[in-house]
Amino acid sequence: MNSGRSWLTALMFAFLVGLHFTVRPILDWRSGIDFMVVAVLLVAVRVRPGTAALVGFLLGLIADALTPEAFGAGALAMTIVGFGASSLKAAFFAENVALNAVFVFVGKLVHDIVFVVAERRLGGMTLLTQLVWWTPLAALATALVGLLVMTLLRPTLERRRT
Repeated sequence: MNSGRSWLTALMFAFLVGLHFTVRPILDWRSGIDFMVVAVLLVAVRVRPGTAALVGFLLGLIADALTPEAFGAGALAMTIVGFGASSLKAAFFAENVALNAVFVFVGKLVHDIVFVVAERRLGGMTLLTQLVWWTPLAALATALVGLLVMTLLRPTLERRRT
């Protein structure tokens, strides 16, 4: 990847993290858009699994700093998503736009499942409702935003043919 593409990706990454901490609290939806998952996936498809896991871990720690009662759950979830996405990028991250949306959907789904189970605040029917109803809705909303981001960055995502 050349430096122009790297700068654009870094700028979009910073923009998504900024949106997560500014726009997301204003919207306050139960099935809200997770801009940080999109940011981690954006980086994960460009770096090695260890680096993606580190980026996910650091973003998870930043998010966990705002929710001390579930400290560590976000870091664990983002680490798993970053590592898994980077490991699977060759199999799933292609030029197909619909496949990119599915990639983001699954990433958000895995993040929420790990996060909700690790934070241990919900139980019984509340946990089941969260995992069966609200988590897929949040994953769908996040996938739509991820699709928009991937479409905007499509020229930088395409590999150069030599």
